[in-house]
Amino acid sequence: MLGGLYLAYDLAVGTGARLPGGDLRTLAGVVFVVAVTGLGAWITYLVVPQPGRPGVRSRWSAALGLFAALPIAYLALVILFQVVKPLLVP
Repeated sequence: MLGGLYLAYDLAVGTGARLPGGDLRTLAGVVFVVAVTGLGAWITYLVVPQPGRPGVRSRWSAALGLFAALPIAYLALVILFQVVKPLLVP
């Protein structure tokens, strides 16, 4: 869903829409990556227990999610802008 919003913003600015603040695509990309990594860290913290201590949550679980979410954010951006965007732009 976040990716769809980011792609819609990119397409709107790319086609000349005048939005408040001007062209903030770089900031929107940073917000997207931070949101994906933050959500990944939080969800992993809730789901994955610390090794060797069943049922115990720690910063280790959140760090695991953070490092796993970075490639996911990159993959999402590649799919959005290399696969989906060319299908939508004539």
